[in-house]
Amino acid sequence: VLSPSDLGGAKALPGEANVLDQEAAMRRGSQLHRLIEILPEVAPDRRARVAHHVLTTGEDPALDEEVGDLLEEALGVLNASYDWDVFGTDSLAEVPYTSQLSAKGGQMIHGIIDRLIITPDHIQIIDYKSNAVIPEQSEDIPEGLLRQLGAYAEAMAQIYPDRTIETAILWTRTAELAVVPLDIVMSALRRTATS
Repeated sequence: VLSPSDLGGAKALPGEANVLDQEAAMRRGSQLHRLIEILPEVAPDRRARVAHHVLTTGEDPALDEEVGDLLEEALGVLNASYDWDVFGTDSLAEVPYTSQLSAKGGQMIHGIIDRLIITPDHIQIIDYKSNAVIPEQSEDIPEGLLRQLGAYAEAMAQIYPDRTIETAILWTRTAELAVVPLDIVMSALRRTATS
């Protein structure tokens, strides 16, 4: 069974390695994901305390000096305004799925969608990315990230064939929701078959 991260392609723009090495960047991204998953359900006056506990316990805990920056970035995401109702009542966090991947001849793929908004007409897929170098336009998003979004979109189209599918990346550094046209992510997914 494939994972969306196994689909190949770059996951970062040039220059990213000058900010954090890959292992540190992945660790930081995981910590931010945990906060953005948990904190929306926590009362604002308790978020700092809960964040400190979440980040400093369990596997791969954050250092005390890292907690402040991680919390600030996560709160920036939670407090921002978006065109989509990212943290509304129709949204779900960390949604697991399993489906067949057409680009790999029907091979099974299993992944977790960071945020999924389900309405009677639309399915909106949001992938959180904590990259330090953020592309200015959809066409510059690294191929590996586009392929992941394509895999999510294909899976949701199988589950919800009668609904409009939309995809976006939420860049945590800037708290910007970048809607990525479906044709771009599906083209990237098709390129998986040849790489």
